[in-house]
Amino acid sequence: MKKRDFSHRFSFLVSEVAKLYGEHFDRLARARLGLSKAQCKVIGTLAMHGGEVPLSQAELAQRMGLSAMSVATMCERMEAAGWLRRETPPNDRRTRWVHLEDKAHGALDEALKISDEVQKNGLAELSAAERTQLVALLQKARSGLQAWQAEDEA
Repeated sequence: MKKRDFSHRFSFLVSEVAKLYGEHFDRLARARLGLSKAQCKVIGTLAMHGGEVPLSQAELAQRMGLSAMSVATMCERMEAAGWLRRETPPNDRRTRWVHLEDKAHGALDEALKISDEVQKNGLAELSAAERTQLVALLQKARSGLQAWQAEDEA
């Protein structure tokens, strides 16, 4: 049987780059912050929301593409470590709002520095113009996939 080589396929390359990026980020975040990549994503997702209405654990799970149970477990651990707090709204005892604690904002700043470091090393062989072009092309690819998804959902 002939060996197949997928190393030049877009989907393979994007997946492999994301995997390597995630592994490097996770290792550095654990060492420097005591947080996993997933926990940093919780903080980042909550910080991006930043709305007047708090985000519920269920909404957080949906935005992260994770199960409600895994996000609940992660939030429980992060609350115990002082990264966030959960609150039950007075009108719905089944909902848990999630709020960032002050120390999470500092951790987010450090996580962004870690991300910049991983990106710098990952894109070291590209010129500044190539890096800009790569990001622009990936944004176009994402837009195309999002448009296709919207068509399927309509």
